[in-house]
Amino acid sequence: MPRKADVVIVGSGWAGSIMAHQLHRAGLSVVVLERGPMRKTAIDGAYPYSIDELRANVRKRLFENLAPQTVTIRNTPHQQALPYRQLGAFLPGTGLGGGGLHWAGCMFRAMPDDLRLRSAIIERYGRKFIPKDMNLQDYGVTYDELEPFFNQAEYVFGASGEAWTVRGKRAGNGDPFAPDRSKPFPLPPLREVYSAALFRKGAAACGYHPYVIPAANASRPYTNSYGCQLGPCNFCGYCSGYDCFLYSKASPNICIWPALWGKKNFTLRTDAHVLKVDLARSPAGQGLKEAKAVEWYDGETGTHQRTEAGMVILAGFQLSNVHLMLLSGIGQPYDPVRNTGVVGRNFVYQTITSSRVWLRPDQHTNQFIGAGGGGVAIDDFNCTNFDHGPLGFIGGSPIWVNQSGLKPIEAMTGAGGHGQPRWGSDFKHQALETYRHSIGMDAHGSNMAYRDVWLDLDPTWKNDWGQPLMRMTFTWHDNDIRMNRFVTSHIPRIAEAMGAVRVEVGSLKPGEPFDVTQYKTTHLAGGAVMGTDPRTSALNRYLQCWDVPNVFVVGSNAFPQGMGYNPTGLVAALAYWSAHHIVTDYLKNPRPLCGRGVSS
Repeated sequence: MPRKADVVIVGSGWAGSIMAHQLHRAGLSVVVLERGPMRKTAIDGAYPYSIDELRANVRKRLFENLAPQTVTIRNTPHQQALPYRQLGAFLPGTGLGGGGLHWAGCMFRAMPDDLRLRSAIIERYGRKFIPKDMNLQDYGVTYDELEPFFNQAEYVFGASGEAWTVRGKRAGNGDPFAPDRSKPFPLPPLREVYSAALFRKGAAACGYHPYVIPAANASRPYTNSYGCQLGPCNFCGYCSGYDCFLYSKASPNICIWPALWGKKNFTLRTDAHVLKVDLARSPAGQGLKEAKAVEWYDGETGTHQRTEAGMVILAGFQLSNVHLMLLSGIGQPYDPVRNTGVVGRNFVYQTITSSRVWLRPDQHTNQFIGAGGGGVAIDDFNCTNFDHGPLGFIGGSPIWVNQSGLKPIEAMTGAGGHGQPRWGSDFKHQALETYRHSIGMDAHGSNMAYRDVWLDLDPTWKNDWGQPLMRMTFTWHDNDIRMNRFVTSHIPRIAEAMGAVRVEVGSLKPGEPFDVTQYKTTHLAGGAVMGTDPRTSALNRYLQCWDVPNVFVVGSNAFPQGMGYNPTGLVAALAYWSAHHIVTDYLKNPRPLCGRGVSS
């Protein structure tokens, strides 16, 4: 294990693997520190071990052990935050590949207005349309700037999909709301299962614009530019929460890490829990600091280690990146009373609810079949694709049928819908009807940032190393509840056009608090956001820390607000964007890449 490296990367998921590959290819010595165990798909993902639902979905083998390290959670500042000790609302991954190993595979690009939402809202509706308690911000980077890096990510992942336009010309029956592309998808779209085909028919009958969900589940055999191979998806239904024994679902473990095994000047350490980044005054002055080393705990030997670094990349899960910044003194912690400071500010989630549609007994949906990113969606109520003026809220949501494979144990937990028997002959009947003849339909919505939602260090609870746990203050706000209720109000009409015999709409209730016990999504974001103003962002537009220029923080932590899509596609594009500017600009002259308050 080297005691010094040109760059130390914390985390081995999509962000960490992309940064490691790009910086190592540029000639840097790279050390990657991963807190969890080694996970190689050929071993850990082997059939049939990898598709054990009890081990994966119930006992959650790919997810973080919350005993030594977790977060504390409260809904409001007046409550006592308590540790999140049982996996519920969100499931942080751990081990090689991180969340990129257990994800489902939906592979979206951000909408152009997602990246400039504040500007778009002001242009359409004026500044007064933005609630006073909402910290709405632009990313500081445009879709046109990121477009080549979306391409790069999709071709490494082996994305399957259908474009609407390519270079301004109609290319297929993709999402008509999607921005133009310079290249088509590397692979054709996945086949549509029966439930998705029904949704397409029903949505089109209602005048909406259905399209196949872009997926990082290979529709055909594929070899990416790194020489890594993927096999075609067979719709086994074991995607989210599982390795992919078919090598069909893109993951860092399949698509990137094999290209680095055995390379000189590359070191990966698992069971390495990073404790802090050591800082010193920067010789450049101007109040800047410089990262000198990374301190970490070696789980294999039970010893504390220190690795010197010329540059540090924080590329872990969103919560981990923000926590390390707070523990290390990188950036000013956010103060919600004064609305000052940047680290912990603009913590966001996603506003997601699920509905269920029951069909006739002769319509078999075969829910055990599925692909993690497979399905059909509409974007008619996403982002700025509709008129928000008379509605009085900001944000939106796609609606989709994403049949990713319903497993037997999971199917029994919600059989029959709300208010149905949970035992006896009626339960058995409802379980059969739900499993064989129903369809899940999701509203996968945005979540705005608010002044009274933030992350900070908990004054009471500590982790196994004596450090303060990070505290999350979060609940649903009226803006997002009204958005969710508006979007889900269109589900019954679509369901009726699909031939539904019964519909149960899932939507948030006015004033409903965030419930940590029920799973929603692992799409957490914000807390160390990017931007062009150091007063409201922790990172500049290249994901470089304003105050510590040799630290870059890569992940969904950079999102100023939560969008209607899952974050992976944008995280990957931003990682390639940041790596490109590190290699082509920063390494030639290490310095702040942006003037304070001025984008470059």
